[in-house]
Amino acid sequence: MSSAISSAPVQKSPFFGVRVWRVAVKQAWGHLSPMTSAPAVIDEAAYEAMAQAELGAWRTRMLKGPSPLGLASKALQTQVNRIIPEKVHAAVTTVIEKMTRVILAGSDLTTAKPLAGESLSAREAAVRARIGAYRAAAAAEGGVAGAGGFALALAEFPTLIATKLKLLFEIAALYGHDGESLGERLYILSIFQLAFSGADHRRGVLEGMADWAGKTHPSSLDAVDWRAFQQEYRDYIDLAKMAQMIPLIGAPVGAVVNYRLLDKLGETAIEAYRMRWFAGRDTDARWRSPGR
Repeated sequence: MSSAISSAPVQKSPFFGVRVWRVAVKQAWGHLSPMTSAPAVIDEAAYEAMAQAELGAWRTRMLKGPSPLGLASKALQTQVNRIIPEKVHAAVTTVIEKMTRVILAGSDLTTAKPLAGESLSAREAAVRARIGAYRAAAAAEGGVAGAGGFALALAEFPTLIATKLKLLFEIAALYGHDGESLGERLYILSIFQLAFSGADHRRGVLEGMADWAGKTHPSSLDAVDWRAFQQEYRDYIDLAKMAQMIPLIGAPVGAVVNYRLLDKLGETAIEAYRMRWFAGRDTDARWRSPGR
């Protein structure tokens, strides 16, 4: 599905004019057809073995400490956060919390019924197709937002969060999970944090996602640490999104940044739902939290 973005006329204009952007978005989102079953891989056992190996490698990466570059970026972001007044942090936390709650409660996010009776390979073929379409659409949106300067880039912020969450709801359904349940919505928020958090916070989120089906989950979204949620997300995307506001390069930067953010979210979701898929079938300690 990634061919949608390459075939769109967006690349012919470095400034992503509004008409060009609308055409690109229409083309990209046109690929979001109703969920259908993908053809099954012939050797399903081999596919699941490959998926388990990829899951193990991914989990090892997620549990690693921050890289030198990551430490430097975190230190810079921490300094910036200290300069920002506390009342601003509180205000941003409130805005993101309310916005995310509204998005999660939106009926349009949970219209897809959980897909039943399909193999892992068939589900993941459909998931990757959906990720490709969302990547293309988000890239087009990021391009026009970058061309529009600060105001348009700021206005894109809630739209981008909504796009990411909508993708996660669709992926959940393709893996056979019901996004109407609060437990599933909390898992979706965990995937979001896992994709867009620093190494230290990410490890804690991953540990909290282990043995998900066997846990008792909170009865409301009030249990979410919204301050950490918004801080980690902002710290992760701030530097990249700031470059989107620079004249002349804002449009291509916005397109590339959005494309990569959706790509990372999609790949994180695949591994997160693989954990659920293999839970209960694998007694190996690799899929359990250390010390359990």
